[in-house]
Amino acid sequence: MATRMTANGVSTTTAPGTEQYETFYSAHRGKKVSRVMFDYRDTDNELFSCVAPTLAECRRKRDEWLKAKEGGRK
Repeated sequence: MATRMTANGVSTTTAPGTEQYETFYSAHRGKKVSRVMFDYRDTDNELFSCVAPTLAECRRKRDEWLKAKEGGRK
């Protein structure tokens, strides 16, 4: 799968506080299924990546990750 989100297997999401996403299609039980690949680079320069059915679901997972990360700092 060709993607603009990676170069040589490394995420191209480099600026802190930015996100990138792409929709791709895969086959599941003979049906074409849409998925979103999502990368987010937080302000600590840590990368969050996930794949989910929708962009909203990816952002929800990112928000949960950020909340859990904040909880670990206290």
